[in-house]
Amino acid sequence: MISEERVFKILLAPHISEKSSILTEKFNTVIIKVLKNSTKGEIKYAMQKLFNIEVESIKTIYVKGKKKRHSNRIIFKNDWKKAYIKVKKGQSLDFIGSVE
Repeated sequence: MISEERVFKILLAPHISEKSSILTEKFNTVIIKVLKNSTKGEIKYAMQKLFNIEVESIKTIYVKGKKKRHSNRIIFKNDWKKAYIKVKKGQSLDFIGSVE
């Protein structure tokens, strides 16, 4: 069991893109940016605790930061980690939907 404070820090933000929208519609999969040092077990626990949904599977990917050129300097963006979270059938998690 992880601490309540850690649960709120693990999930950083939804990763919204065209690919994530297609995955949500077709496969009921949500893509979320997570802490770099978080584990699959912690991510699953945080999703179930915060959103009251059942998680079927989790795949994580470590994304290397891009190299950007700014004038005559080269700047490196930070590395980050994202999680593909497949939600069980009959349940959904919609970040883009209408807010009432």
